[in-house]
Amino acid sequence: MSGQDVLNIVVLLNSPAEVGREYHDRIRAGAANVAVHVINDVSEIDRHLPSMDVLMTYGAFLRDRAGEIFRKAPRLRWIQALGSGIDNLDVETAGRGDIVVTCIRGIHDGAVSEAALAAMLALSRDLPRAFRNQQSHIWDRRPARLLEGKTVGLLGVGLIAQKLARRCKAFDMTVVGISSRRERVEGFDAMRSREDLPSAVADLDILVVLAPYTRENHHLVNAPVLKAMKPEAYLVNVARGGVVDEAALIDALERGALAGAALDVFAEEPLPHDHRLWDMPNVIITPHTAGMNVDYVRRAMPTVLANIRAFRAHDLDAMAGLIHRPAVQQPPARIAS
Repeated sequence: MSGQDVLNIVVLLNSPAEVGREYHDRIRAGAANVAVHVINDVSEIDRHLPSMDVLMTYGAFLRDRAGEIFRKAPRLRWIQALGSGIDNLDVETAGRGDIVVTCIRGIHDGAVSEAALAAMLALSRDLPRAFRNQQSHIWDRRPARLLEGKTVGLLGVGLIAQKLARRCKAFDMTVVGISSRRERVEGFDAMRSREDLPSAVADLDILVVLAPYTRENHHLVNAPVLKAMKPEAYLVNVARGGVVDEAALIDALERGALAGAALDVFAEEPLPHDHRLWDMPNVIITPHTAGMNVDYVRRAMPTVLANIRAFRAHDLDAMAGLIHRPAVQQPPARIAS
């Protein structure tokens, strides 16, 4: 691709229109010779497949169509994940090893750690009950549980966990990291191995799931893990839905084997209207918004624009968040006029 070629970028979102406009306007203002097409549902992508050079999206939005989309987009040479997750972006398995895959890292720790902390407070203060009582005009005073003095386990010890650990320490909590890492990490009182997860969670008051979704992490939090937790413990998932076995979680919540859960992510998104989790009084549901904030596009844009420049210069080493690097980078296929 020469510097004069127009780069056709498709931005696939599931967000309010103003978010799409902000992506469109910021990319157009910051990059030359680009055509930016913002769509809000994967069903709208088909008409763009013949001319799409770049796809910017969240892997979760591709649902079950990722492989089909990659195979039907002959010009596609780069996928920029707009978050840190890369689920559904396995280009090698789809037979498209020529596609560059990058993600955005380093801008989620503040937002997601705040969301996790808000969930912990909401569960311990039983805010769902308070909201239901408010709607019914019921004055029902109940004692709250405290975070102070409790033990929280963070499953996955990356940047988000490290930020959350510091914030939990401000609440005088004991913070345990659960990871395959063996070394001590600053801000954590102890590190435990994920190789024996039931033992690692046995004494926790709250388990916060922060591990990415991979084949190895599919249903990492399963029935044996949930059975090992204390019945008064809470589960918070702000990672990916597939990391938690939802059927096992529902069973544990219904049996009283777990006190409650706050869930921002689910195996199927949007969460089906008739899903049992919606009606569980000890569950807090948010629609995959832990990382969403009004400053997100602005904070993501330096990575996006720098990666556009590096991609056009064929300088993969300069691309931030590089996940998949083709053995040989090919220019986009040209379509006969």
